[in-house]
Amino acid sequence: MNSRFELFVASRYLRARRKEAVVSVITVISVLGVAAGVMALVIALGVNNGFRSTLQRNLLGAMAHIDVQPREPGNGIENWRDLVDRLRKLPHVTAVSPALYSGVYLTGPLQPSGALLKGIDVDSELSISDALRHLTAGSLDRLRDPKADPPGIILGVRLVEDTGIKLNSIIYLTSPQGGSLTFFGPLPAIRKFKVVGVFESGFYEVDDKWAFTSIQAEQRMLSIPDSVNRIELNVDDLNRAPQYAKEVEKVAGPQYTTTTWEEQNQQLMSALNMERVVTFITIGLIEIVAALNIFITLVMMVMEKYRDIAVLMSMGARHGQIRRIFMMQGVLIGIVGSVIGLTVGYVLCYYANRYQWIRLPEAVYALPFVPFEPRWIDGVWIAALAILVSFLATLYPARNATRIAPAEVLRYE
Repeated sequence: MNSRFELFVASRYLRARRKEAVVSVITVISVLGVAAGVMALVIALGVNNGFRSTLQRNLLGAMAHIDVQPREPGNGIENWRDLVDRLRKLPHVTAVSPALYSGVYLTGPLQPSGALLKGIDVDSELSISDALRHLTAGSLDRLRDPKADPPGIILGVRLVEDTGIKLNSIIYLTSPQGGSLTFFGPLPAIRKFKVVGVFESGFYEVDDKWAFTSIQAEQRMLSIPDSVNRIELNVDDLNRAPQYAKEVEKVAGPQYTTTTWEEQNQQLMSALNMERVVTFITIGLIEIVAALNIFITLVMMVMEKYRDIAVLMSMGARHGQIRRIFMMQGVLIGIVGSVIGLTVGYVLCYYANRYQWIRLPEAVYALPFVPFEPRWIDGVWIAALAILVSFLATLYPARNATRIAPAEVLRYE
């Protein structure tokens, strides 16, 4: 006798006869329990991976991997051109772009809205961010003209929808900085801009609150000298951004500090990590229930098969072979359940993502639908875990089966 014999007997025992219909039903329930747990984990982790990847992709499409800014708030970077040249020479740095950020207020036909105005050098910004690569209307030409009057401005698609501002219209931006000083206090600066483009990054907060213009136009509006308040960098490995940021600080000097994309979105990433852990623990309970079903199935099967086990042992079957018969039953349940769960889980994820089955309020979740992105490596360890749990559930029933005394069982047969 070899492993083929044990596998043959195990598979026959799983196909119970009519008088053992209860065992057969519990076996089916055990398989479905394993399949449900595997499917639920695949779908839940697919959602978590989808949210993480989509949000990360959209965020990095609008922001840099590393930001250099003055250590003291309110100070600008006056020697920014020299600093940009030095940072470009650093290893692992793939792109560098100066930026000037300020909060502004704009008025549209529908309603007014606050916005984050970003002054940019167009060519440098295109090497850092993908936001301006996805213009739904207009062009970047006017932002390249430092003498344009009025200067051009590009708005996010959601900001345009909220305010009702149209392409090529003239708008007025209000800023608390850059206005004239009067006897009653400082007055806000009000400047005229022409809407020359509309962009869509795919991230709601950016599309709803951001606007782009040239660095020179924003400097004139704020009445400041030739300075910026941030220098943005992209690196060749965003996962090593914290390590590269330390090298950037050494080159920039002690008056500057750096922040990475992970630090700027720490709360969001922490929430996604916590959700992944909670999801795994919660849905893992389904696997425990399935393991209990397997345990009950095998215990009942050992009770039903006392005579068969006694006959096998009297024919020379060793204790190890009897144990392996019942262990293989649990493993077979785990394998069949895992195959069913993986198949159903990945198929549902594919169609749910392709046809966007679950829609979301974009203003709340920053995404228009639930993204599903199951990874093959997750399927491997989920199936391995399900089979392992199924195997562990067989240990006691398999051990109990070897305690049968053939002489006692067959005495009255």
